[in-house]
Amino acid sequence: MNWYVLRVQSGREERVAANLRKQVAAAGLEETIPQVLVPSETVSEIKNGKKKTRKRKLYPGYLVCEMEITDDAWFLIREANGIGDFVGAHGHPAPMTPKEVESLKALMKQSEEKPKIQIKFQKGEAVKVKEGPFESFDGVVDDVDAEKGMVKVIVTIFGRPTPVELEYWQVEAI
Repeated sequence: MNWYVLRVQSGREERVAANLRKQVAAAGLEETIPQVLVPSETVSEIKNGKKKTRKRKLYPGYLVCEMEITDDAWFLIREANGIGDFVGAHGHPAPMTPKEVESLKALMKQSEEKPKIQIKFQKGEAVKVKEGPFESFDGVVDDVDAEKGMVKVIVTIFGRPTPVELEYWQVEAI
């Protein structure tokens, strides 16, 4: 069995995947098409002072499915609602390499265990410190460490630029 990429309607990936799973079960093709996945990762962010985790699609508009290409499976996929076609050249599906499949599954598993922190700041962006000892100071982002969730901001204290490390939720864009 190989893994294949399917083009689907963007924004409806979850609905299309659920519909496809139901059609596979109804047709009795669970052994031919055992898995249908929406590649996504878990992202943690703070909005309005509250920490929220949400799923973010890695490849909007695409599904991956493990399947053995038979006439029945081919027909079921091609006729399913919301599915465009397989990714490949001239209508011939191109299977994913085992290395691609493993890296995709590892990324999805890792993000579920430890959600990725989404920091929307970039180097050189003007920010305002909204919490901590430097509250209400204006500064410029010097460095972003997404792993630790830290942002290095250059603030002016007594007329001198001073680097300050803050957590990403302690600053806001101006």
